Amino acid sequence: MKIAIIGANGQLGFDLIRVFKDSEHEIVPLTHVDIDVIDPDSSRKIFEKIQPEIVINCAAYVRVDDAEDGPEKAFAVNALGARNIALICKDMDTILVYISTDYVFDGRKTQPYTEDDIPDPLGVYGVSKLAGEYFVKNIVENHYIIRSSSLFGIAGASGKGGNFVEAMIKKARNNEEIKVVDDMIMSPTYTRDAADMIRKILEKKLPSGVYHVANAGQCSWYEFAEAIFNILKMEINISPIKTYNLQSKARRPMFSPLISMKLNNHGLELESWEAALRNYLIEKEYL
Repeated sequence: MKIAIIGANGQLGFDLIRVFKDSEHEIVPLTHVDIDVIDPDSSRKIFEKIQPEIVINCAAYVRVDDAEDGPEKAFAVNALGARNIALICKDMDTILVYISTDYVFDGRKTQPYTEDDIPDPLGVYGVSKLAGEYFVKNIVENHYIIRSSSLFGIAGASGKGGNFVEAMIKKARNNEEIKVVDDMIMSPTYTRDAADMIRKILEKKLPSGVYHVANAGQCSWYEFAEAIFNILKMEINISPIKTYNLQSKARRPMFSPLISMKLNNHGLELESWEAALRNYLIEKEYL
């Protein structure tokens, strides 16, 4: 199959290219230099030239706090951009994969979120991604909405400049004071694992719909940081703080681990976040 990957230079896009290149598929990587999802006419010309059978849309505005001050930027990419690509895929009868987030939930549950839970985002970023989901779901019949959580991958997040793991290691090496929130719970997800699961979903031709793709288990950001230093055997002075101490502009879900009942029903599951973290550190040659 010919697969176009929008946002190919991001963490997930980078690993999607890697896992699909290991198979029999033809990959067309598209960065922001190649395609602007905000521009429907140029996007259509690009896809009419490429003629992909599958489009994976990883393009996203991910600056959560900045989105509160500039919602038009978040909605332009995450919602209207998703709509533009969806309309093109509909006209070309192309399978569309849209990458979404745990931030579509309000974090008030006490158990991990499943695909059947009703979204209720707290901030502009989450609302814009949910709007993108609705466009995809209502425009393209053959679609997959992939929700993931707290991504980390070797390419780093192009929109943020690195990832949490690298930020922690850098602070430790610079002997900086490290304070991490211990009251925000999530499912850290290795983009290599997420990309591999997306490949399986497509190759196995699972039914269209929403799928949660996140490494198994849950932890706080503080526990995640502790795990990084424990695996690396770094004796670091790290202190827990509460989320309200950060004084962030955007409200974030305090509890947003994801679990997939759908993947489990098909005999598919991702490894634990602890194992994923170790594999990431090995791949980065920290171990």
